[in-house]
Amino acid sequence: MALTGRTALLAALGSLPVGILEPGWTGLLAVNAPLAVACACDYALAAPVRRLGLTRSGDTSVRLGDTADVTLTITNPSGRPLRARVRDAWPPSSWRPGTETAASRHRVVVPAGERRRLTTRLRPTRRGDRAADRVTIRSYGPLGLFARQGTHRAPWTVRVLPPFTSRKHLPSKLARLRELDGRTSVLTRGEGTEFDSLREYVPGDDTRSIDWRATARQSAVAVRTWRPERDRHILLVLDTGRTSAGRVGDVPRLDASMDAALLLAALASRAGDRVALLAHDRRTRALVQGRSAGDVLPSLVNAMATLEPELVETDARGLAATALRTTPRRSLIVLLTTLDPAPIEEGLLPVLPQLTQRHTVLLASVADPHIARMAEARGSTDAVYEAAAAAQSHAERERTAEQLRRHGVTVVDATPETLAPALADAYLALKAAGRL
Repeated sequence: MALTGRTALLAALGSLPVGILEPGWTGLLAVNAPLAVACACDYALAAPVRRLGLTRSGDTSVRLGDTADVTLTITNPSGRPLRARVRDAWPPSSWRPGTETAASRHRVVVPAGERRRLTTRLRPTRRGDRAADRVTIRSYGPLGLFARQGTHRAPWTVRVLPPFTSRKHLPSKLARLRELDGRTSVLTRGEGTEFDSLREYVPGDDTRSIDWRATARQSAVAVRTWRPERDRHILLVLDTGRTSAGRVGDVPRLDASMDAALLLAALASRAGDRVALLAHDRRTRALVQGRSAGDVLPSLVNAMATLEPELVETDARGLAATALRTTPRRSLIVLLTTLDPAPIEEGLLPVLPQLTQRHTVLLASVADPHIARMAEARGSTDAVYEAAAAAQSHAERERTAEQLRRHGVTVVDATPETLAPALADAYLALKAAGRL
C-alpha cells in the first residue's frame, strides 16, 4: 500500500499529522473520518497487482544504433479496472543517456477482464544481449488517494548486433569483383588460375596467354582469359585480447576490426569463397564455419554480437594451432590484430612460419588517427614533442610491418574509417594476382 501525493496534499491542507507505517511506506497516523473512509474505499477499488498477467513480444535483435520495439501485454483478470503507472526496466545501455525515463515509463488503463499492450522502444548504445529487468506496476484507485504496488518478471532478451557501417562500400567492391570475374567489358589478362574463355589477340596481351591449338584451328590468334578461382577458403581471425580493448576514436579496436571483417565476408561470399570466423585470446571465444553463402553473414553478425575484449595477453601459439586445425586446406588467413611491436615480436613472429608455410596470411590492424594529427602538430614546444612522439610511433609500426612482409605476410594498416575498404582492396588484389 502506498500513500499518493494527492493524499499527502489533503492531509497537509487539513493539518493532519503524517507518519511512517512501515519501512518504505508512508501513511496517516491520524485522519478525520471522511478522509479515512475515502482512502479505504480508494484502496479497495484499486485493481490488485499480483494477479496481473504479463507477456512480451516484439524484436529479438537490432543493429547497434537502430531502435527495437518490445511489446508488454498486461492482462487484468480481476473484476476491477486497472489504472496504473508502469515502469519497464532495462539495463542503462538500452537507451541513449537521458532518454530512459521517457522511454521506460507508461500510463495504462485496463478494464476488468481485458488486456492492453505497451510498447517500450529501445535504442541500445552497446553490442551484446540486453535482458529485461523487473516490471514495476503501481495500481491507483479511482480517487488517486492510495495505490497498490508490485513487481513482475517478464523475461525477454534483445541481441544488439554490430552496426556494419562499412556495407556502404560493398557496391563499389562488388563492381571491382565483377571486373575480375570478367562479367564486364574489362577482362583480366593472364591473371588468376581458373580458365574463363578464348578471345582474339589484341596488341598488349601477354604472349604467354596465347592458345596455340585454338590458333591453329582458326585464322586469328586466340588468347586465353582467366578469372580468379572460386570456392577458396578464408578464415577471419579476430584477436580479442587486451590490445583489442584500446579505444580509437569512439569505439574499441575490436569493433573496427569486426566491421572490416564483415565487409570482407560479404565480398568473399559473393565471390564464391567459403568464409569462417575464429575469435581467440587465451581460448576460443567464437567459431563459425561450414555456413552457406546465404547464411554466412547472419551467422558472423550473430557470433560477433556478444564478443567483448578480454584484458589478457593473447596466446599466439594457441591461436595459430586453432587456426591450423580449423583450416586443413590451403586458405587465406586474415589476422585482425595489433601492429604494436611487443605483441608481434614476442607473440606472433615465432609462430608465423607455421601459418605462412601452408596458407596465405594477411594481417589487418587499426591505426589511431590521433597519431597522424599529432605528427602534423606545430607551433609550440608541446606540439613539437607530440609530433616527434607520433613520428617515432609510426616508424615502429612500419618496422613491424616490414618484418611481417619479409615473412610473406600482406599488411594493411589503416584508420577505423578506412580499414574495411582497404582490407577489401587487399583481398581483391590477392584474387587478381592469383594468390588465392
